[in-house]
Amino acid sequence: MPDPAMVGDHYMHVDLISSTPKRVLLVVANPATASTVGWDVGFWGAEMTHPYYELTDRGIEVTIASPEGGKVQMDALSDPRDPSNWSARDLITMGFVSTPSLLAKLESTPKLTDLDWDAFDAVMVAGGLSPMFTFRGNEDLEGAIRDFYEAEKPTAVFCHGTAALVDLKLGNDSYLVEGKTVTGFANVEEDYSDAFVGQKVMPFRVEDALRERGANYVQAGMFKAFAVRDGRLITGQQQYSGRKVAQHVIEALGI
Repeated sequence: MPDPAMVGDHYMHVDLISSTPKRVLLVVANPATASTVGWDVGFWGAEMTHPYYELTDRGIEVTIASPEGGKVQMDALSDPRDPSNWSARDLITMGFVSTPSLLAKLESTPKLTDLDWDAFDAVMVAGGLSPMFTFRGNEDLEGAIRDFYEAEKPTAVFCHGTAALVDLKLGNDSYLVEGKTVTGFANVEEDYSDAFVGQKVMPFRVEDALRERGANYVQAGMFKAFAVRDGRLITGQQQYSGRKVAQHVIEALGI
């Protein structure tokens, strides 16, 4: 049998500044029911798996958590195994769900408020359909985002996960996004989704809501991979933007 130490050493080596690995908290939504269409909804697979791949490939430790804890699920269309074949080309997510040790991480996620946020160097909040019904006004999630942001740590929120930013106020009672350049799921993308389904899917639109809070909302066009950083606030447009968001986080962490 080969020496276990030698086996562990065959993975790709990356240049790091510190011998202590950085730790990122990756938050995904708990399962819910979409009040508009009646679907069982969750988080979007690629918005968790793509950042997970990007971060761990750089030697960063990632903890996947959820606001309520427990088992979480992907939106059906984001699962590459789904009969619809909507995400059949998503090889990163297919690799994740085909690896038992990784898939097991979704069976029992830690509850957000049970974690020591001081133990993490950055937070990332993924989107999907459930966040539009569960993230806005969620005090636990808002508290975590506020804590990371006011501790001057990289704070990344993307796609429909930006619903968590809409009502979030800082300690000085100002909206976090006020005056910030941000992105999130665009109206043009909502138009496409509504037309595809044949009815209104989301209870509100993050582009409109963020603008109402005084944010400088920007986007790159329908389903273009796009992320923007304004200081330590990092936002991504939609499900194709997760890796770009993660790359901004890696840069902000200085590794």
